Amino acid sequence: MIAADTSSLSAFFKGESGRDIELVAQAMNGDLRLPPLVVTEMLSDPKAAADMMETVAHFLVLPILDGYWERAGETRRTLKIHGFKAKIGDVLIAQSCIDHDVPLITRDADFRHLVAHCGLTLA
Repeated sequence: MIAADTSSLSAFFKGESGRDIELVAQAMNGDLRLPPLVVTEMLSDPKAAADMMETVAHFLVLPILDGYWERAGETRRTLKIHGFKAKIGDVLIAQSCIDHDVPLITRDADFRHLVAHCGLTLA
């Protein structure tokens, strides 16, 4: 099981290339899971193609576990204590992956602090 961030999933559907895109393509065999916020971000893109929206709507989503919101708040607080920017969206995506011990595919460098200080694993 592996999860994808909006940055990599969007790039995949746009036909871009990169290691993250290769990982997304490999995970399409049924291993790919989406954090709930990624589904929201992908489906809210006004330029999204209908086939992409249909595909994203059928991916399995990582369920939100009890205490998720509290853990996400603690994770964001940890980043802020260390002086890092802590976008709520990134924290919510990371917390879903941390809760399920699932690595995240991303091309967004902002996640590196969540790896160093909060237990996120990147693919």
